[in-house]
Amino acid sequence: MGKSLRRVLIVDDEAPVREFVTRALAHAGYETDQADDGLTALDALEHKHFDLVITDIVMPGMDGIALALKLAKEQPDLKILLMTGYAAEKQRAYGLDSFIHEVIGKPFTLRQIVDAVGRALKNSA
Repeated sequence: MGKSLRRVLIVDDEAPVREFVTRALAHAGYETDQADDGLTALDALEHKHFDLVITDIVMPGMDGIALALKLAKEQPDLKILLMTGYAAEKQRAYGLDSFIHEVIGKPFTLRQIVDAVGRALKNSA
């Protein structure tokens, strides 16, 4: 069986961020879907398999930390990357190392996000 495309769900309430990450990952050969908040992400995860979720920490409704906690419980093999533009929010992710692969600070470059995804998916078959 050949290597299939890795599917990544990008969750952020800011459309320009979702579009930037989507373009970067599509260019790098990943299949992507988008969600604009945690609840929409949960709905997407019920209908499709994803190898990785990249979620912003600060979002209305269900934020990225709440989403990550829920996913860690329900889909423990799913890789999770958090992204944030707020140093204080980055602090909230400490102690979540058992299921958060990395916290990426905004703004980030196309190369930084692609490299972070590559690191997160490197150890999963």
